[in-house]
Amino acid sequence: MNQTISTIMQRRSLRVFDPAPLSDEEKSTILQAAMRAPTAGAMMLYSIIEIEDQSIKDSLAKSCDNQPFIAQAPYALLFLADYQRWMDLYHQAGCPQRADELGIANRLPGEGDMILAAMDALIAAQTAVIAAESLGIGSCYIGDIIENWEQHRDLFNLPQYAFPAALLVFGHPRSAATRELTPRFEQQYVVYKNAYRRLSPDELDNLFLPFGSRSFEAHEYPNGAQNVVQANYIRKFTSDFSIEMTRSMRLILKNWQG
Repeated sequence: MNQTISTIMQRRSLRVFDPAPLSDEEKSTILQAAMRAPTAGAMMLYSIIEIEDQSIKDSLAKSCDNQPFIAQAPYALLFLADYQRWMDLYHQAGCPQRADELGIANRLPGEGDMILAAMDALIAAQTAVIAAESLGIGSCYIGDIIENWEQHRDLFNLPQYAFPAALLVFGHPRSAATRELTPRFEQQYVVYKNAYRRLSPDELDNLFLPFGSRSFEAHEYPNGAQNVVQANYIRKFTSDFSIEMTRSMRLILKNWQG
């Protein structure tokens, strides 16, 4: 196994950091690696905000589902899906006027452009994660950045065609101890040949075996669930933060569409 594959295989989320700051060289390496990520049509439909202001991190620690470790992270990057830069370019270059002269219908960014920009941002974010890991720097994705859209829009002064696709926090591990990896589903339940395949009831029951129990095995949980799947449904899928994430995403889409 080469070093790159080893880095990918050993990577896991880090939420407890050494308080020492990252060096300027480490930050630059992570950013330069992110900017070498694959991007649709070489358009780089994303922007990256380095979050250096501690008050902003303190605010995010509350608005992103009350996670104090966000405020304690030595380094944080916000990856934006960003079509605003290209819309400004198109405007300044006289593209709408020239399109009119040529009889070409003008348009504004739509849902497809939004998804494409999100893909660009997430590919860049994951490239930053692997680059950081190769330097011995841990990271954690904060999906809750999608919540509380109005607050985050104002906090970062986001224009119409830019929205948070991923928040990442970085830092060196507090100790050199080996971190236990979180299990993943077995490959047979994830990788299919040529077409999608829905899993049978027996396969679904076996799906959660890596987590120590069968999916539907009887077990009582504090939240009232009677098996591990019910526990996930109640704790995550029906949770307040999931509902808020959906509300915010609807507003983001509405804002994008004008």
